Amino acid sequence: MTQKPSLSGVPLRELEIVLSPLPRYRAGQVFAWINSGLDSFQEMNNLPFALRRELDGRFSLRKTTLVKKFEDEGNLKLQIAVSGGMVEAVILVDRAGRRTACLSTQLGCAMGCVFCRTGLMGLVRNLDSAEITEQFYHIRKFYPDIANIVFMGMGEPLLNLYELRRALEVLCRTMSPRRITVSTCGLVDGIEGLASEGPSVRLAVSITTAREELRRRLMPVSAANPLPRLKEALLRHQAQQRRRITLEAVLLGGINGGAEDAAAMSAFAEGLDVVVNLIPWNRVEGLRFEGRPLKEPEAAEIERFRSGLERLGLKTVIRRKKGRGISGACGQLGSTVDKDFDVNGTDTVAR
Repeated sequence: MTQKPSLSGVPLRELEIVLSPLPRYRAGQVFAWINSGLDSFQEMNNLPFALRRELDGRFSLRKTTLVKKFEDEGNLKLQIAVSGGMVEAVILVDRAGRRTACLSTQLGCAMGCVFCRTGLMGLVRNLDSAEITEQFYHIRKFYPDIANIVFMGMGEPLLNLYELRRALEVLCRTMSPRRITVSTCGLVDGIEGLASEGPSVRLAVSITTAREELRRRLMPVSAANPLPRLKEALLRHQAQQRRRITLEAVLLGGINGGAEDAAAMSAFAEGLDVVVNLIPWNRVEGLRFEGRPLKEPEAAEIERFRSGLERLGLKTVIRRKKGRGISGACGQLGSTVDKDFDVNGTDTVAR
């Protein structure tokens, strides 16, 4: 039996073509219903009954299925079944109660950063626009008041730029582009593509260290995207988009939080309008660097590095530890994909 094509994740301009010869306003109505999170054509009560029945016969509304959810201190992680495996999406809550949806763009990841659990999965495949946007719809059923969206989940967003753009075209009708951030490990071609062709969302770059030799050992992507080329791309991006860029630094105990690292970060940031987001590494069992287990940085190490950066004129923010209890924090996604997981009895199977 042939699977019906899904209308989820289809930008409005494409939907008008798909639903032709229906008038454009009908496509607009269908688009609005889909992106409200509706699961049934029959609930689209401003459409004629005959049209609802026709749409139900020709199309589906969803491609993915929520399998399991994990909750901890107001944070939520969802496991969502897609063709080929499970993808994870997270909702994180800040001190002010604002909720941020963290979405994935790939099933697995090919980047191989030594401090990230998702990289151990390897890359299975890119997600399509429906599979990306539906993560947001699943999340919104639990928390309708989402303040921000970040593409910091599984995968490297700029390696899936075509489907990312389609998903953003849909989501930007729900959320202001100023509240959406795309995070990359530093793919120069993708950054330049965003700069020249958009969309105009916020950009975050996982730099971890601005010492080139160390960065290549921690993040293999740096070999093909060295820091001088990356900085040139960021300068061009900022000149065109005119938005502050976030530099993300995952702090690894005893590895990248010294004075030499602070000086290198300051030199890299010169000429850029940036904020440095300091992310204390979140423990993942089994991750090692050059034969030694990775360890979390001590509080004094984090504070010395922050103070060193600020003395050099850089604005910094220390990322509060959120989602660790459900393996939903930065670098932990994928930890619960291939095994049962229990968080004090709070994990729930969707039925």
